[in-house]
Amino acid sequence: MTDATERPTGESPTPTVGTERAAEIAHAVVENVQAVIVGNREPIEGLVTGLLGGGHVLLEDVPGVGKTMLARALAASFDCSFKRIQFTPDLLPADVTGSSVYDRTAEAFEFRRGPIFANVVLGDEINRAPPKTQAAMLEAMAESQVSVDGRTHSMPDPFVVIATQNSIERERTYELPAAELDRFMVKLQLGYPDADEESTVIERAIGDHAIETVTPVASVADLRAARTATDDVEVREPIRAYVTRIARYTRERAELGVSPRGSIALVRAAQGRAILDARPYVVPDDVQAAAPDVLPHRIRTDPGDTDAERLVSAALESVPVEPEP
Repeated sequence: MTDATERPTGESPTPTVGTERAAEIAHAVVENVQAVIVGNREPIEGLVTGLLGGGHVLLEDVPGVGKTMLARALAASFDCSFKRIQFTPDLLPADVTGSSVYDRTAEAFEFRRGPIFANVVLGDEINRAPPKTQAAMLEAMAESQVSVDGRTHSMPDPFVVIATQNSIERERTYELPAAELDRFMVKLQLGYPDADEESTVIERAIGDHAIETVTPVASVADLRAARTATDDVEVREPIRAYVTRIARYTRERAELGVSPRGSIALVRAAQGRAILDARPYVVPDDVQAAAPDVLPHRIRTDPGDTDAERLVSAALESVPVEPEP
């Protein structure tokens, strides 16, 4: 018996836009987010790159640097559905995906959707939930669907998960498994602001916070159109070969190197970088700009060896753009 599939209704056809219009949409979102998040232009562009590439984003850093605020500002920049899931040790899979509830009037079970059914889902402190609950995210993140009681329910289009986790607090947390980490297209860090930026952050926090005044600068249709334009960005064979050489470099020097899914994610992120430059094709600089956000969290090095970030830096320095004769 095959699973029945329930698909979202009411979604309008995706409009077609060119590279320049997609770039305008992307930069409008970046500027809108920067009205809330002081500085951090590169992480914001990395977040938008992941969004354009159709991927999910993991924000990992110390507490209090604006991870949750960044996710909220991005969601507020689109006229789309947004749900926040606060991950805790007692959170159950059904609390994320939803469950079937018996309707006495209809004398039948009715599926009630969980908070994961939204265009943008903020998974706050995702590593506080036990592995069984985190596993409930895997199908949705990888296949844009959730299976409950023999029925498959499709996620809305677009669908993106932005998850946060602390980089220092390990007590009563669960390490994200490699299979889950591999489903995040990019992993970003914000870092501490400099003195001037921190002063501006304090100023903005007095009175009404800037996040309360953010208004959408793009629609769901705009985001779909920008993603379609990203799909159409040309990736020539020499670029694909270059990405393959980088991935092989990590596999030869780490316990767990970059998977083929990681190579695809790097290409998708590079296409997003090309859109930010309003360019209809990928160049090596796009790959090199995206690699530090896309690759390190997929790599496991042997104890005592070079860490993943340094290994990726070494790959970018050592792997030739053109194949050796």
